[in-house]
Amino acid sequence: MKRLLLSTLTLALLAPVCQAADTASGSTVVKTAALGSGIKPENMDKATRAQDDFYRYAQGGWLKANEIPSDKSDWGTFMQAREDVQQQLRSIVEGAAKDGNKVAGTDNQKIGDLYNSFMDEKKLNALGIQSLKTELSSIAALSDKKAIPALIAHFHQIGVTTPLRVGIHQDNKNSSQYVVGVSQSGLGLPNRDYYLKLDDPKMTDIRNKYQAHIEKMLTLAGEQNAAEQAKRVVALETEIAKVQWTAVQNRDPVKSYNKFAIGDLPALTPAYDWQAYLQATGMAGKINELIIQQPSYIKGFNESLSTNSLDAWKSYFTWHLINVYAPFLSSDFVNADFAFKGALIAGIQENRTRDKRGVALVDQVLGEAVGKAYVEKYFSPEVKQRTEKMVRYFLAAFKQSIDTLDWMSPETKKQAQIKLSKISVKIGYQNKWLDYSKLTIRSDDLVGNLIRARAFAQEREVAKLGKPIDREEWHMTPQTVNAYYSPEMNEIVFPAARLQSPLFDVNAEDAFNYGALGISIGHEISHAFDDQGAQYDGDGNLRNWWTAEDKEKFKSKTKVLVEQYNGYSPVPGHFLNGELTLGENIADNAGIVMALRAYKLSLEGKPAPVIDGWTAEQRLFMGLAQARRNKSSEKRAITLVKTDVHSPGEFRVNGSMVNHPDFYKSFDVKPGDKMYLAPEKRVAIW
Repeated sequence: MKRLLLSTLTLALLAPVCQAADTASGSTVVKTAALGSGIKPENMDKATRAQDDFYRYAQGGWLKANEIPSDKSDWGTFMQAREDVQQQLRSIVEGAAKDGNKVAGTDNQKIGDLYNSFMDEKKLNALGIQSLKTELSSIAALSDKKAIPALIAHFHQIGVTTPLRVGIHQDNKNSSQYVVGVSQSGLGLPNRDYYLKLDDPKMTDIRNKYQAHIEKMLTLAGEQNAAEQAKRVVALETEIAKVQWTAVQNRDPVKSYNKFAIGDLPALTPAYDWQAYLQATGMAGKINELIIQQPSYIKGFNESLSTNSLDAWKSYFTWHLINVYAPFLSSDFVNADFAFKGALIAGIQENRTRDKRGVALVDQVLGEAVGKAYVEKYFSPEVKQRTEKMVRYFLAAFKQSIDTLDWMSPETKKQAQIKLSKISVKIGYQNKWLDYSKLTIRSDDLVGNLIRARAFAQEREVAKLGKPIDREEWHMTPQTVNAYYSPEMNEIVFPAARLQSPLFDVNAEDAFNYGALGISIGHEISHAFDDQGAQYDGDGNLRNWWTAEDKEKFKSKTKVLVEQYNGYSPVPGHFLNGELTLGENIADNAGIVMALRAYKLSLEGKPAPVIDGWTAEQRLFMGLAQARRNKSSEKRAITLVKTDVHSPGEFRVNGSMVNHPDFYKSFDVKPGDKMYLAPEKRVAIW
């Protein structure tokens, strides 16, 4: 993963997935016995030739033997790892919930009381929509569209979707300071394609059912004229979708960097009072300018604000308030919310049990409080040390690779090496933890807890303005099964939970882990040099450090990769978008090259062992493939094709392998084999 984006979190909210398991997990212990190959023969399908479909050869047995659990839209190594983590977190959360001697104001009290407030289903059923009555009344009381900026500011504080997304982040062209960024938002369906693809029967069916779903939810909330309101909401969201940029357009960091002085905003959006918005958020007087990602969208929003009636906007805001908080209301709201988001959009058969959802909520709201307890109880120092050692070899591999590139000039190589030397590495967990002392959590007020928690998080963000960049901050909790590269910070971050089975095997010899985990290390480092990351320098500033000739050579190579992935189809009739997934495909392409190079460096001149009949190269490639196994429901797969910057696991494996010459040598791939790609069509970048 390149960086933590709000769109990533939106997917998680739209498609609920199970975050717990029934298996117990404890602290990882490194065994002193001889390390094995790591390969699990039972997961293989030896009836499939490695030369024809390496992904299924490596784990076809697993794919045949395993079904997607009924409360999930996906199942594979990453989901299994998340299951194990959620079970660990469950012991922490439920322990706090049952603690009869909780001290008020402590993290333990907040963890336990938040969980208990969610688990009190009887109380929530009795309340129904009452928990939102104050918020709903504030919308109903709107008498003038001039009050909409203040309402949007309030909704940003309590986590409700609006047509504008506003966030505080490092300035892309001055990474030493924080800036306020504005981008497009406001849709209830996954992205603009769901509104605009009129020739796709699946999208048409979802649009129709979305309108019916809005009507049902508004009816449950006691709203009058629910059918007419639902129609207005879908019409308004369709207007918004029409002026939104595509996912591919949003990947261009130069075109999406547009600085506007506060005083110039009235000319851009005469119908929207930015001063009123900034005053309501507490940002007024702290900033003189905004970074607007999509100026044409902001103009389109202004037009919609001007031309649509106040009643239409009131229906829109009422719907999005209910939509965001539905999972935390009475059972009728929860069930209807899951039927649409979980079953229809994600293809999940049944909702997670309440206790699993409760643990996941506490993890989301009080992530660092839970994370601190998690690393104390479950994270092995040995794994941290082993990972840090691997990273050092990967950085050395990149240094070596840049020096030997035949397509890059010495001038650009020098700049690339400077950037590489400045990459910082964070492994496991942060050095300082978030202080939740100002957040009030009560055992009998679930919606109030969430409103206060979201306001607490927003206030913390606003407080960054005018202060130095906090380079100790993490944008993932240690219990997150993921990793990221930040171009503005020029850092790679690997949370503790990413460093566990089945994504990392402490009992396996290094070659397997250089494939299973190492591919991700190489992947994240290479994001510093993908089509987006390569536009930032070593200090995290958006600045061109390439010669014109080298940039064109780079574009020529990536164009071939775009065409390769455009040909992959995880669902009949739905092909990958090679431009949307380009950054991740570059990272996968480079990651596998660097994994083998780093492994060989780690041998420090010693011969690589053969284990269980597998060469080191074969074990590395098998480790990569077996760590990427995954299957998704068809509905979920379609959503991912349209919204995810990552390719599905099958194509992340096979698509990378066909470009790697050592794969051909290791598994004797020859012309005529399905995994064979002519040398002139193979892509080698880093």
